[in-house]
Amino acid sequence: MGMSFSHLLVILLIILVLFGAGKLPQVMSDLAKGLKAFKEGMKDDKKKDE
Repeated sequence: MGMSFSHLLVILLIILVLFGAGKLPQVMSDLAKGLKAFKEGMKDDKKKDE
């Protein structure tokens, strides 16, 4: 069962309320950097398994 667009919209609204509009760009940037690092780590693990 995946997340639909409405689920993502609700999550983004909650984040906006918690952090405020001023900090949102920094929070999203940090989140993107974390996701990128996670994906790179997963890619490295696959290379080690081969």
